[in-house]
Amino acid sequence: MKILLVCSAGMSTSMLVKKMRAAADEKNLVAEIEAVPESQLKNSLEGLDIVLIGPQVRYLEKKIREQVEPKGIKVDVIDSIAYGMIQGDKVLNQAIELLNK
Repeated sequence: MKILLVCSAGMSTSMLVKKMRAAADEKNLVAEIEAVPESQLKNSLEGLDIVLIGPQVRYLEKKIREQVEPKGIKVDVIDSIAYGMIQGDKVLNQAIELLNK
């Protein structure tokens, strides 16, 4: 599973990526998880399964959906509480549920 977190600059999101990777390891789940600013999204679509949008850039959801959903990539906005508390396990679970829809 390849997950991309989209944010404005990537600072706080990089901490969430580390927590998500740790949660994936605990579940013995093979997951490639990265974070990029929205401006780099178009360069990061290869093999992507899921795009999770940081709550601070939720206004970009429509634009991102139009860009990636035609490629079969699933999109959601990260739960703002899980994001704010850097709960990697909860955000990973959000991604897994989205993938299984």
